[in-house]
Amino acid sequence: MESVTCVKVPQRYAQVYREHLQSAGVLDQRFCLQKQSDGTISLPVLLSALPKLDLMSLQRAVPPDSSYELVQVQLSKKTKVKSQSDRIEEVMQKLLVSHGLHWDDHLTMDIPQSWQRHGDLILFGQGCFSNAIWKNLGTEMWSAVAGALGVKRLAQIKRISADGFRTPVVTVLLGESSHVTHTDNRIRYEFDISKCMFSFGNISEKLRIASFNCKGETVVDLYAGIGYFTLPYLVHAGAAHVHACEWNPNAVEALHRNLQLNGVSDHCTIHQGDNRQLALCDLADRVNLGLIPSSEGGWPVACRLLKRKTGGILHIHHNVTSAPHHAHQTASDTTDMEDEDNLPQRANRNAWEAWANDTATFIAALLRDITGGPWRTCIQHIEKVKSYAPHVDHVVLDLECRPDD
Repeated sequence: MESVTCVKVPQRYAQVYREHLQSAGVLDQRFCLQKQSDGTISLPVLLSALPKLDLMSLQRAVPPDSSYELVQVQLSKKTKVKSQSDRIEEVMQKLLVSHGLHWDDHLTMDIPQSWQRHGDLILFGQGCFSNAIWKNLGTEMWSAVAGALGVKRLAQIKRISADGFRTPVVTVLLGESSHVTHTDNRIRYEFDISKCMFSFGNISEKLRIASFNCKGETVVDLYAGIGYFTLPYLVHAGAAHVHACEWNPNAVEALHRNLQLNGVSDHCTIHQGDNRQLALCDLADRVNLGLIPSSEGGWPVACRLLKRKTGGILHIHHNVTSAPHHAHQTASDTTDMEDEDNLPQRANRNAWEAWANDTATFIAALLRDITGGPWRTCIQHIEKVKSYAPHVDHVVLDLECRPDD
């Protein structure tokens, strides 16, 4: 059993969803579908292909009273299908043999199992192709790998530099340019992978933002980057205007270009520099704080930005740590006598809720100190974006903040 990203849908509409996901090339056919205890069906999807999913087309294809959500589910594999990693290993074995070299299990462990695809470029992560034997094969090897993956360019990220901008340290393995074009839910991004980060793990949050109704709203994105969240607010959610704050000059350059590519430049103002020095206040209906492990440094800024008379909503990103679940814990140790399989999930949820409650209280106090009057805060929703590390979840708190007149 493996943890797989799935689209969770009502059982009566599962076939409609399955056919649409399959036609879009998003359905992961290596895994079996699974019926959940609540009567829904989990359809396994390819995380790397999710950006190709056209949400507008999906919404038109399914009945208006249906709904769906992205979840992580333990699923079993179907009959073995040769993966792209298998194909890489196969061509590498043939290449080594042709050079009179020997293949062993240590080399199998050095073959990547996942990567990022940006158009005709594949970006590998750390911890693969590290064996010294690969250096003997040179460009011939990278051409073979690219052929197995159906791309023209290859690159590998070595680490993230500690320059304050999280600049990736990237080596181009095949090809000359590190500039890429990436299409995500009909939004086009262009950037340099050697200068700007792109997180595939945030796709579920970008899809969620795209479903918001922000017509007539002024939104502030405090950590805009190349426009990961700024663009969904403008292109799909219909925000009237977005103020995008970013201090990395390379990201700002890409953000300018991406706003133009998607035809929304007139609806966005870019503020380059430290958002803690931002002069704006009393204008936002919604503030996005998309920074992990914590966006706490931006909370006072966000509170100043909210409209004084009507307030608004804060979308606060944070990495929440939950206590490890111990196997000896029994149902009698819990207040609601849950099944033991659900205890880890419930422990995580408890940690999210505890953090959210503390944050709501803290934000209310901040707003009172800033405005001189009382405010009430209400937790609208807590969204899990992804598991960041063991017992650490990247979550987003939707916090409604209103003056208590």
